[in-house]
Amino acid sequence: MLKNAKKLIGPALSIAALAFPAVALAQTNIVPNNIVAINNIIFVVRAIIRFILVVAFVIAFVMLLIGGVRWILAGGDEKAVSGARSTITAALIGLVIILVAYAIIRLVELFFGVPIISNGVVIPTVTD
Repeated sequence: MLKNAKKLIGPALSIAALAFPAVALAQTNIVPNNIVAINNIIFVVRAIIRFILVVAFVIAFVMLLIGGVRWILAGGDEKAVSGARSTITAALIGLVIILVAYAIIRLVELFFGVPIISNGVVIPTVTD
């Protein structure tokens, strides 16, 4: 009789454990009220432009650092120094292109009065 009770306790507890989370998650306000729906394509385009600028700058800066490390680790080898120099040159050209793109975007904002990146990069925060 005790063996049958032990066999029934496991499945009974499993079924009970599966039933309790459904009750625990039955609150009425799951989604916070401060979430804003994307209802305008302009917001999406602005976010994409900001994201591309930030990612491109980070990639160019990392490539600049990689070129510097490669130059340091070259140890006088002309081929390695040449490769490091070309990496640094490409990274600097990339940074210049990114800065020119930023300047063009700011000029478009100035002449047409359309805020594209003037609000800056907004870092999301956790709020109640």
